[in-house]
Amino acid sequence: MMNLTLKHLRYFEALARHGHFGRAADTCAISQPALSMQIKELEEQLDTRLFERNARQVRLTHFGEAFALRVRDILRSVDELGDMARAAKGRLVGRLRIGMIPTVAPYLLPSIIGSLHQMQPGLDVQMRETQTKRLIQELADGRLDSAIVALPISEPSLTEVALFSEDFVLVRPSADADKPVPCADTLREMKLLLLEEGHCFRDQALSFCNIQSKQPMDGLEGSSLSTLVQMVGVGIGVTLLPEMAVPVEIRSANVSVARFAGLQPSRTIGMIWRKSSPLASQLLQIADLVRQAALDMRAGTDTATPPPRAKG
Repeated sequence: MMNLTLKHLRYFEALARHGHFGRAADTCAISQPALSMQIKELEEQLDTRLFERNARQVRLTHFGEAFALRVRDILRSVDELGDMARAAKGRLVGRLRIGMIPTVAPYLLPSIIGSLHQMQPGLDVQMRETQTKRLIQELADGRLDSAIVALPISEPSLTEVALFSEDFVLVRPSADADKPVPCADTLREMKLLLLEEGHCFRDQALSFCNIQSKQPMDGLEGSSLSTLVQMVGVGIGVTLLPEMAVPVEIRSANVSVARFAGLQPSRTIGMIWRKSSPLASQLLQIADLVRQAALDMRAGTDTATPPPRAKG
């Protein structure tokens, strides 16, 4: 009779996710030899190998891949049992794991952390910043409770709640401040600086300019909006910026900001979580809090740095 424990399964999942004993051990807060011993014990109980090991990496066997899918379902269900108990108390207590995309987190996060602690005293808010694809996967695996992303996501297993919409503005060198604001067609012919592939904001900027995502670009890529704005400041090109990022990103750059004429490029930011989550009602309350924090932040920035609207 096998004696599998949740500890075995959590250690296995960590190693399967990281593919590296050292990183998995750090995640589990145990020593690498202890992790190796637990994995060996698990394989002995199953009487089959879960991992292929070599000097550089650890890889799941064919059986290990199938086993990993079942383990993640089990661990997610166990976590949701805990969430049910938390939800029964009528308010969130303990840990809340929220993910955010990089083009939102630096600007929205400071506005909501204080509000979350005020709304739910003692709440342990844990933040994760990464790209949308990873956030969706971590939600599905039960490693996040919710995420703030650009909508739509259109995943049948996820609930989507719109929070707010915001326009994109044009960022160009200060020397170009008095020039006419280019339209989308003209912008397509300019050196447009974009985030690297994988960022949804990149795809939204390309869509506005009617550029295919795989089309060669005469420009440079950056890993953050800060990098793009600084490149614009030294005259390398132009870029687009979501409104919420303007006050933070332009304060130390030699750039000018302008709105486009006519229909504005924009995005909708929303909050997502698993439809099966027992915390759904509490997450709806948090969504309302985030929405209000964004409105308050916008009210403050509108009076501080309103970019001029182009004449159309």
